[in-house]
Amino acid sequence: MPSVLVSDPTLRDGNHAVKHQLGTEQMARYAAAADAARIPVVEVGHGNGLGASSLQVGRAAIPDRQMLEVARENLRNSKLGVHVIPGFATIRRELEPAVEIGVDVFRIASHCTEADLTQGHITYAREQSREVYGVLMMSHMAAPETLRDEALKMQSYGAEGVVLMDSAGAFLPPDVTTRIGLLADALDIPVGFHAHNNLGSAIANSVAAVQAGATIVDGTARGFGAGAGNAQLEVLVAVLEKLGYETGIDLYRVLDAADVAERELMPKVPTIDSVSVVSGLAGVFSGYAGPVKRVASEFGVDPRDVFFELGRRGVVAGQEDLILEVASELAGESS
Repeated sequence: MPSVLVSDPTLRDGNHAVKHQLGTEQMARYAAAADAARIPVVEVGHGNGLGASSLQVGRAAIPDRQMLEVARENLRNSKLGVHVIPGFATIRRELEPAVEIGVDVFRIASHCTEADLTQGHITYAREQSREVYGVLMMSHMAAPETLRDEALKMQSYGAEGVVLMDSAGAFLPPDVTTRIGLLADALDIPVGFHAHNNLGSAIANSVAAVQAGATIVDGTARGFGAGAGNAQLEVLVAVLEKLGYETGIDLYRVLDAADVAERELMPKVPTIDSVSVVSGLAGVFSGYAGPVKRVASEFGVDPRDVFFELGRRGVVAGQEDLILEVASELAGESS
């Protein structure tokens, strides 16, 4: 039976959905439930990763160190993982303390055409004998051949796998099959996929990834994550097992963990609303949903128009200031 490594970023991507306000008790309870379910990797942190807590992308309720320490205390079987974007996270200020706390898995991420930025962080984490993966975010914004070339760079830096993130929930299964298949053929290391559900395809896309050669997939409890949410972890595990893939995860316990997440972490279960659909069609980062709705309301413009204009401008995470600019321009055009 082929095996698939399932990584769970509920306590990281889910933070986007609550403006990065998850607290220590919430993290402790979910980490313990995920650990009991034997989830291989539990990823923890601010939605944008280590060092990202800021006015620009949102201040977290608690510091990175506190998040990691409480998770470490409650993860005995599962590995503790973090998301790292160079620029937000530095080696000295963020990676060194994470190593000291006992983080097992480092995912070093960049925009899908900027893998060069990850070399120093990947090298450092490998030197500390940690498990290290490269991550290409917003992967719908580059041609398949470009993604392959960027992934090859990460492999050359020492990454032990490369994960494609569909950060905007823009892909459909054929898109995933093409890209994952190309990477699986070109790389000598495992390939992974991280789905968002803006177009309702997160589970189908994850299955397409596995069938095309991916051996790593991400899922969050109840789909808790940015925008319309992620691939729903408990559904993903059940579907993979039905298809004959071994995950090593206890089905009943992961269903229990999802119940804990719904009760303890989220004000509401993610749904695909009208703005989420447009976000996926426009190819704009799922985490922009909240700020776009808020700013559009302030300026009296349609948030769908804002999303489509942001998509035309090719915005990526970290360019939140453009939401205000676009809304202001749209308001001026309609006055």
